[in-house]
Formats: sequence, structure tokens, C-alpha cells
Amino acid sequence: MTDPTRASRRILGIDPGLTRCGVGIVDVDRARRGTLVHVGVVRTPVDAPIGERLAGIAAGIRAVIEEHEPDAVAVERVFAQQNRQTVMGTAQASGVALLVAAEAGLPAATHTPSEVKAAVTGYGSADKKQVQAMIARILRLDAPPQPADAADALAIALCHAWRRNAATAPEGELTPAQRAWSDAERVARTYIRARA
Repeated sequence: MTDPTRASRRILGIDPGLTRCGVGIVDVDRARRGTLVHVGVVRTPVDAPIGERLAGIAAGIRAVIEEHEPDAVAVERVFAQQNRQTVMGTAQASGVALLVAAEAGLPAATHTPSEVKAAVTGYGSADKKQVQAMIARILRLDAPPQPADAADALAIALCHAWRRNAATAPEGELTPAQRAWSDAERVARTYIRARA
């Protein structure tokens, strides 16, 4: 159960994958400052049956939720890739993450990779190194979290926390990345309305 006296929101970000499922938890206060709570990777052996691998991912996510008591869960949305097997594994891990969140009674959302990159770096096509560098800077870390799945999980958590607050925060209080995201959303809404 989450702590109602906590001054910040605690978000669990999940970068789904069968072999490596990144999990990262951040506390984000009212000024949208992020603090690292936990980061890690749930690993499963590639030669194990698919059911065992999914059960392992579920158990790892449950353990993180029980230990750190997040307020919400954010999962990277599956997107089309050329490798169909990779997409299937990612989709299965994503479904498990959303199921575990629902079992725990936590609100859950999904965000596309470009949404996450835009929220964290201000640029929706940023590469992995740029995301990792920004995560280290935002969370005041000495070095980017490794492997990349761990940094991605933290980026997903920050994206969720910042997107939730961006709509209601005064413009002057947004970070540069949040302002870029807010501007991109406005442009997209205008474009959609113009085409309707």
C-alpha cells in the first residue's frame, strides 16, 4: 500500500523484454524533480520455456512493487519492428507487466518510445546514449544506469510523471524537455483538428 503522507509521486517504469525487463522507480515531487529510488533488470534464461520466462518476469515485478510501493506503473508501449519474434516477446512481457499492476491495484499507462524520448530529452528521435545521459543528469547520478534497459525504465517513469503534470503546470515551471513535449502535443492536436 502506498504512503499517503509521501510528498512526491512514486512511479515504476517498465521497459518490457523477455531476456531483460528493465524496472526503474523514481520519486517525482511537485516541482517535477526526480529522485532515483530503485533501478534494475529482471532477467530470464533464453532457453527456458516461455511460460516460465513470463512467470519469472511477473515475480520480479511483483517483488519490486512489494518492496517499493509505487503509486503508478508506466510501461513502454510495444511498437512495430522488423523482428517479429522480438515484438512478440516484448508484447508478452508488456502484458505481464500490465497484469501485475492491475493485480496490485495500481493505475497503469503505456507510452511510446518517441513519447518517452521527447519527455526526457526534448527530442523524439534521440538515441539511447542521449537518453542515458539525460537520465543521469535529471536524477543527479554519477553515471548513466546500465544496462540500457534500466535507463529506459527510468525514462518511462519520468515521462509518465511529467506528462501527468504537464497539462496543469504553469508554463514557466516546465523543464525544457517538458515544454518541448507540451508544444509537440499542441501541434499534434491542431493538426488533427485541421484534418477532421
